[in-house]
Amino acid sequence: MGTTVTDPLVGRLVDGRYEVVSRIARGGMATVYLAVDRRLDREVALKVMHPHLAEGSQGGAFIARFRREARSAARLTHPGIVGVLDQGLDGETSYLTMEYVDGSNVRRRLAEQGALRVGEALRITEAVLDALSAAHRTGLVHRDVKPENVLIASDDRVRVADFGLARAVTEVTATTTGTVLGTVAYLAPELVRQGTSDARTDVYAVGVMLFEMLTGRQPFTGETPIQVAFQHVSSELPAPSTLVDWLPSEIDELVGALAAHTPDDRPVDAGAALQLVRRTRSVLDGVTLDRRADVPPTVVLPAETDPEESDLSQDTDAGDPDDDALTARVPVGAHAHGGTVALPIGLGVVDAAPPPPPTRRRWPLVATVLGLAALLGLGTWWYLQVGPGAYTSVPAVVAETEADAVAALEAAGLTHDRAEAFDDDVPPGLVVSTDPPVGEPVRKDGTVTYTVSKGPDLVTVPEGVVGAMQADAEKSLTDAGLTVGYGSPAHDDEAPVGQVLTATLPDGAEAAAGDQIKRGSTVTLVLSDGPAPVTVTSVVGITVEDAQEQLAADALTVEATEAFHDTVPAGRIIDQSPAARETAHRGDVVTVTVSKGPETVPMPDLTGKQFDRAKAELEALGLTARRDNVLGGIFGTVRSQSVRAGEAVPRGTEVVLQVV
Repeated sequence: MGTTVTDPLVGRLVDGRYEVVSRIARGGMATVYLAVDRRLDREVALKVMHPHLAEGSQGGAFIARFRREARSAARLTHPGIVGVLDQGLDGETSYLTMEYVDGSNVRRRLAEQGALRVGEALRITEAVLDALSAAHRTGLVHRDVKPENVLIASDDRVRVADFGLARAVTEVTATTTGTVLGTVAYLAPELVRQGTSDARTDVYAVGVMLFEMLTGRQPFTGETPIQVAFQHVSSELPAPSTLVDWLPSEIDELVGALAAHTPDDRPVDAGAALQLVRRTRSVLDGVTLDRRADVPPTVVLPAETDPEESDLSQDTDAGDPDDDALTARVPVGAHAHGGTVALPIGLGVVDAAPPPPPTRRRWPLVATVLGLAALLGLGTWWYLQVGPGAYTSVPAVVAETEADAVAALEAAGLTHDRAEAFDDDVPPGLVVSTDPPVGEPVRKDGTVTYTVSKGPDLVTVPEGVVGAMQADAEKSLTDAGLTVGYGSPAHDDEAPVGQVLTATLPDGAEAAAGDQIKRGSTVTLVLSDGPAPVTVTSVVGITVEDAQEQLAADALTVEATEAFHDTVPAGRIIDQSPAARETAHRGDVVTVTVSKGPETVPMPDLTGKQFDRAKAELEALGLTARRDNVLGGIFGTVRSQSVRAGEAVPRGTEVVLQVV
């Protein structure tokens, strides 16, 4: 229906400030108008609460709660949240002013397109979760996430509206009528069962909305709101690919996580859900993101996307208990588009039979009986086909022989598949595990996979590891299915650097060739670091025999050469290499030079020779001459020499020549 020109508020000035221009939409809790704020000369959305919400004994409680929620919503500042600008009371008119968003909403877009492209659906979901995460961080829960409350501005920005309104109404009505308020297509199971909600309740609604954007249909439908709500309570959300077969498994997993039946299985809040959506989007290819389910669009919806007749009803007969069963008047199918309804808390949990109605109201009694019969029949069908009656438990077959396990499974009416696996603890031939696990529910016509132990996965330690070089040893061990580790290298006088000295198992035992050990076990190798370093001691001045004895303590050997030396006695070491205090390694050779004493020359016979000639001969032999004149030595002839001819004398020896 279009804007209602006869609406009494159209053209009126609310609270002396807001001039109502036209009606935008009417829903179960409020009517929304386009208004002009005369004080600031701007367009605003004016949401006027239905008068009956503020009536009766709980009217004051509702107004107080409404104001508190409005203040909480007004504190939210996020580009994806429609801002709350003002809240007030004009006579009996309780109102809320919000930003006016010129554009459409997701409900209208679905009506026009049938379903959205995968990329567009994920973009809208990300924007909604981003906005909700800002609210969840402050402890504020929306409680009425649905396509009607997700606005799409003319610049294609996504905005979330109506924070806190459903909470304000429900927290008052739930305490007095035992009902929970919300849009039935998006109500989380815990909200229907206990009337409780938290951030995960919003995440559930977003998951349902994503399902609808991808498939063009809501996951649960029925002739009445209570039938739809019962499906939320009793059934898991179907995978989107059951309706659109080309949707990838990543989309099924995403929707299943967001709209998991148990709150603990969902992301803890919108922020965690947002990360999950972004990860899913990142793994999808461009072709998939650009596809859209082939769902024909419906007639374009008018501006009023909330059905007008979904107002909360007022109790016209206080003495009629039947009015509490469903306090909403909803046309057939209207709830499927986003109508707000009130449902009894604890739907699907019957604690006791209802009290009999007064005899003066026969029709409500008949309606109640028929309703209970329908619920009983539906409950029976659900119990036997979907609920606990359709399931049995996996029998305890772990640690049993394969034959006994098969017999137990067949006795339970279950088919079975066989698998094998290595196991370190369970002996070969016994059952290691089952899928589903023992004690878990499984459909009576289901299949259980039992896994039989093959015992530990053993491999053989290869030969030739110890004594091999590092690269060869590592290759043989990894080829055998073992892991290689390394201990600290050790010095060895015989093994070259990099040669394997020892190979041990994790328990410290030797990894002997041919041993059977568990695949993947770590064999620790200790490699040789060559001979150990030692500091060379001084052997200068001692004999070769003493030097060999002294250096043997460090496993050093002596190699000697000889040389004349004028001062070091023969047989004593003149010098060494490496020198004292230098570093060598065990097994190295220390080269020493051993003195042969001074070098000698044979004394020539110089008698009868002229002194100058005799002196020259001595100097040529490395000797020196000293002249001793007799009778003035006028003839210059050598008469005698201090060293007799033929005698060996050291070089440098002075020879005295007597000259006449």
